[in-house]
Parts: sequence; C-alpha cells; structure tokens
Amino acid sequence: MTQAFDIVIVGAGMVGAALATGLGQNGFNVAMVDRAPAPVFDPEAAPDIRVSALSAGSERYLQSLGAWNHILNMRATPYRRLAVWDETDHPLSNLLPRTANQVEFDAAGLSTTHLGHIVENSVTQKGLWQAAEAESSVTILAGDGVSSITQTDELATVTLENNEQLTAALVVGADGGQSRVRDMAGIGATRNQYGQQAMVISVRYQGGVQNITWQGFYPSGPRAFLPLFSAGPDYPGESRGSLVWYDSPEEIARLKSLSHEALMIEIQQSFPAELPHITHIESRASFPIARQHAKHYSAGRIVLVGDAAHTINPLAGQGVNLGFQDAQCLQRILKEARRAGENLAGPSVLASYEKQRRPANRRMMFAMDAFYHLFSNQVPPLHLLRNIGLGAARALPFVRNRVARYAMGIDDELPAVIRQLTARLPGLNQL
Repeated sequence: MTQAFDIVIVGAGMVGAALATGLGQNGFNVAMVDRAPAPVFDPEAAPDIRVSALSAGSERYLQSLGAWNHILNMRATPYRRLAVWDETDHPLSNLLPRTANQVEFDAAGLSTTHLGHIVENSVTQKGLWQAAEAESSVTILAGDGVSSITQTDELATVTLENNEQLTAALVVGADGGQSRVRDMAGIGATRNQYGQQAMVISVRYQGGVQNITWQGFYPSGPRAFLPLFSAGPDYPGESRGSLVWYDSPEEIARLKSLSHEALMIEIQQSFPAELPHITHIESRASFPIARQHAKHYSAGRIVLVGDAAHTINPLAGQGVNLGFQDAQCLQRILKEARRAGENLAGPSVLASYEKQRRPANRRMMFAMDAFYHLFSNQVPPLHLLRNIGLGAARALPFVRNRVARYAMGIDDELPAVIRQLTARLPGLNQL
C-alpha cells in the first residue's frame, strides 16, 4: 500500500512533532513517522528523568502551535532567576572578592515575567502530539520505523518496516543524533567527543518549589540544579528537582555504582551550598557528551532538523531550543516556497534554510565550547580570566542583559556589535 503526502517527517520527538503540527496548520499534507508508540503522561508518576529548559522563544512557538496549554495542563515549572558561578578552589581566587565570580539573571531585570520553563521531555512531546492530532492534515504513523528512502527527480519514497510506502516531495529527518535518515541520505557529520560524561539525577528535596536554576562550574565540569514541581500530599513539604553532574567517565561510573543513600551523601558534599537538602533519589542515568554537526543540512529531497543536524554541549540546555528554531525556520521557508509555486525540495529552497540556520547553530556551538574549555580546568591564567569575565558581566548589566534576552529567546537577535564580534571569531566556520 502506498500513501501520498506533501512532506514525510521521520521522528516524532519534540522537534519533529512541532514541525509536523506547524506544517499541518499551514495546509501541508504531512505524515509523521516514528518507531516508538505515542507518549503517555501519568500525573501520579515520578517525573521523566529527561527534562529541558524551554526558553521564552520556544514557549511562544509552542503557543502558536496550540501545544502550550496542553503542556501547562500537565506540568511545567517557570523559573525567574538563573545563576552561574565559578566553584574552582584555587589560590588566585583570593585576588578577587567572592561575589566577583557570580552572575545572576532575573526576570525583572530583563523586563519579563519569567526566563523560561523546566519541562519534562515526555510532557513537551505529549503536548505536541495532542496538537498534531488536532490537525486533520497530519497523519501520525507510530510503531513502525523506516527501512529505506529512495529519491527520483519527482519525489521521495519512504518504505516502512511493515513494507508500507509513503511518497512525498520532501522527507525531513528529525530522528535524533544517531539519525538513520542522515545516513540514508549519505550526509556525513563531524563529531567531537568531550572528555566528560553527564549524570542526570531525579530527586526530591526539602522545601517549596524554587524559582531559580543554576550551574556551578568545577574543574571536572559543571553541576546544575533545575527545579520541578511539588512532590504532592504524599510527601508534605517536599518538591521535585533534577540535578546534572558532569565529570570524567571514570567518576560517573563510580557515582552510578553507589547506592541511593551513598549518592545522596556525595551530592550534598559535592554540590554548591545553594543546593537544598536532598531527601530522596528517584532515578538516575548517564550519557556521553559530544558536539556533532552535519556536513550539509540537505541532500536531494531530504533535509535535517534538530539533533539530526546538530548536537551541542548541553551546558545551558539549548539543544531543544535550537531544534525548535530549525523547525520554525523550515516551516516558514516551505510556506513561502509553496506560495511562490516552487519545488519544496528545490536546491534554492533548502539552501535558504541552511544559510539561515547553520550560522546560528555554529554560534551556539562556539559559545558552549568556549564555556566548556574556559571553565573545565584549573589553569591559573584561565581561572583569573573567567573570574574577570564574570565580574565584567556583573559590572555591565546592559550588555549582559541584552545577550541574555537573546539567549533566552526574548529578543530575536543579538545586539549588532555582538553579532559583528562573533562573525569575526576565528574557527567559527569550521564547527
């Protein structure tokens, strides 16, 4: 059996589901394919260990798709403050006051009500599936993966594992960092494996839901706290949160081998004093950290979005926000192409998408790499440099806040002077 569509999206995660919904709203006949079943939400269950810090810009996009209210009806935690500080213990620290190595952003200072929301990935995905299901022109095909993709001058044919075939003018790979669509298109990728791994720990802590998310930087890597929601009547006076601990693979393996009780002791001893008292560990998982960038974003009638096109160091949780920006950009370009009567997979159409998104993704990759290399060491000159940098950020709130408004999606562009500086940074085009 063969079904015909305008666009087939392979991958129904957060970015793929967002793009399917947006294209459906614009009148495209879309198929969204994923081997995994539909996401589920149980309000009584412990939180998904995978969470994201959705920026204000992503929130606006999700509102436009009709998904945001679905998400709020499940659970999402706004944060109004974001703090960063250097926790390296080094003699040079004595040259500067303790407050010089701390920067805190707050919503009031950025003229907004909040900086973003901490949301479980499964909740965001569920809300987007609900929005997609409301679009009559979106067909969701869950439970079957893709076995092959062939292309001709006229169309692409996607063959599913159940032998069903889908034809379309364009195929979108939204199937993550290990994208099979990218491989099937013959698109290579550059990959840089970092020396660290990250462990994510879902916890309960004593006290009310906090409105701040923070990262303390150590030579072995950052340690972060993300607030979630109240633990409910079963655990009075407690709230849920997510911790992220970056360290060497050997240290992460050691931490994973500990009992929950022993790990709680390690957390309280190793995290900054700002961490609330941990009462219980719900779950934990670890993953390697890598920067990866597709050599091209398209090949023939196949185009890539989200992690299929790029993965970055997750220091600031920008991965899914970049993916949503990809989806918004591609959605807008395809809408314009159809209005102009152009081929949806035309070289100029897909080149326009890459021309807009590759530089933006490179800038974020460069910023995350700069943070990684600047903070993950004890080299005295770099230690002094990063403390001076944090001090300068405190002393120049106008510049700091303008950059923060862009990073959090409140403003659409960096200030012109910052754009000019980043455009001239050496090595940026090689990322």
